[in-house]
Amino acid sequence: MCGRYAQARNQHELQLAFDFPETDDTAAPAGGGGTGGSRSHPPLEELAPDYNVAPGKTVYALLGTPPGEAGADDSGHRGPRSLGTMRWGLVPSWAKDPTVGYKMINARSETVADKPAYRSAFARRRCLIPADAYYEWQLLPEDRPGDAEAGTSPVTDAGHQRRKAKSRKRPYAIGYADGSPLALAGLFERWRDPTRSDDDPAAWLWSCTVVTTAAAPELSAIHERMPVAVPRELWATWLDPASGPDDLQRAMAATPVSEFAVTPVSTAVNSVRNNGPELLEPVAEPPESAGAPGATLF
Repeated sequence: MCGRYAQARNQHELQLAFDFPETDDTAAPAGGGGTGGSRSHPPLEELAPDYNVAPGKTVYALLGTPPGEAGADDSGHRGPRSLGTMRWGLVPSWAKDPTVGYKMINARSETVADKPAYRSAFARRRCLIPADAYYEWQLLPEDRPGDAEAGTSPVTDAGHQRRKAKSRKRPYAIGYADGSPLALAGLFERWRDPTRSDDDPAAWLWSCTVVTTAAAPELSAIHERMPVAVPRELWATWLDPASGPDDLQRAMAATPVSEFAVTPVSTAVNSVRNNGPELLEPVAEPPESAGAPGATLF
């Protein structure tokens, strides 16, 4: 799964890293929670560096060609074309209540094309969610000192809550070894608040989710799932609304884990109240971590 990540780049740094055209300086005041845009364009807020991004927060998302303009634009540019801000936690257009988004922070790659909550967004509304690194937690069973277990998802593990309650959690930060930003595969939706008038800037809620997949062997000792990180050469494929199922499956299977570094970090990241660059600093692993992944390249 992907339930926490770090993203400290500002809009200009993201523009350089993802090579999308300059955007107008029309950023909305921070704190809009993904509202303030329109039906056709998401808001763009200036977000502060966040080293502990949690579900429900407003995050940056990179968009490609609008669905009605499949293919390259007049300039020939493909791939990321604009930046927006959205709330993390997908709210389908048909949802009665936006709080459903807190249960939809991740979409499983195995079922995303068919599950009603995601299939429409998967077909036409895909985005890239930039991240410096994502966090994942390994379990250390309290009754078996020296042992470590991969974290699991409650969707696939009936004993998830029991195992989690009887274990300590060891966090890792996972990202590109060279410091490049991850481009997490995302989906987005627009939800119309029926209680607000058409001229209310908060009438539209833009939200997103991160697509996850089974962890690669190199990461499976930490957690059974991982977010899909789209490599640069497939950004345009993922964002293009004309891409077919085979191309999208190829993008979801192409996370370049061989380019990742896995860094043990402080348990301070366990609390969303802690937020700062120190959360990404490596810490020494305890003796029981022998054999577990460390701050190394695969």
